[in-house]
Amino acid sequence: MIRVAVVGAAGRMGKSLVQALHDTAGMVLSVATEYPESSLIGADAGELAGVGKLGVAISTDLAESHEQFDTVIDFSRPEASMRHLAICREYGKQLVIGTTGFDEEQKQQIAAASADIAIVFAPNMSVGVNLCFKLLEVAAQVMGEDADIEIIEAHHRHKIDAPSGTAIRMGEVVAQVLGRDLDEVAVYGRHGITGERDRKTIGFETIRAGDVVGEHTVWFATEGERVEIAVKSSSRMTYANGSARAVLWLKDKTRGQFDMQDVLGLR
Repeated sequence: MIRVAVVGAAGRMGKSLVQALHDTAGMVLSVATEYPESSLIGADAGELAGVGKLGVAISTDLAESHEQFDTVIDFSRPEASMRHLAICREYGKQLVIGTTGFDEEQKQQIAAASADIAIVFAPNMSVGVNLCFKLLEVAAQVMGEDADIEIIEAHHRHKIDAPSGTAIRMGEVVAQVLGRDLDEVAVYGRHGITGERDRKTIGFETIRAGDVVGEHTVWFATEGERVEIAVKSSSRMTYANGSARAVLWLKDKTRGQFDMQDVLGLR
């Protein structure tokens, strides 16, 4: 039985993760943490998630509980994820990271830690989204040189990074197939007199509104037709269930950095 720690367990994503662990055979929630100022410290994580009492109280210190878990699932913020990464590396724990918004230095720290521990690090844990990554490879191979490529994404009003990590990864997938450097060809929104569109660019449009869980659409638009590859999430359980799948896949791994393409066998 894999013992799993969920950080941010009282939040919206944390509650979904607790539910997914409860519903998935082969694993058990053993540690649940929140930030020290939370009014929910001491509450039962299962009751908060609506799955009944689990006997796991919300605590504040992941390091103090290191003997009680094998794997950590982290959907927090980059600065918090770095602290959790250091704890997992120190105590030899596996780590599933769904946090987005990392800078290059932080990504390098994750890569360095993977020399000592096993990590699944993905911008999106959804099975459907990761299938879309594969479909984007095919579309880029067939249409990419002749099409205008635009990526439109929408999330809830509370999301703090833009474009989303998933949208950026979609752009990276397409750019890699076409031999382009995304840093050089990305256009993030347009305003004013922009001039005629450069065929080599990859456009990003970001929407933040209401309670949208997550929507991503990629256009491959040519004269006369447009192919759209889209995925829409209506529940955070898609990300939570994918994370549980990643935990199971990591079970026998001792070190290395992986993503959901590895977990789903799409490489």
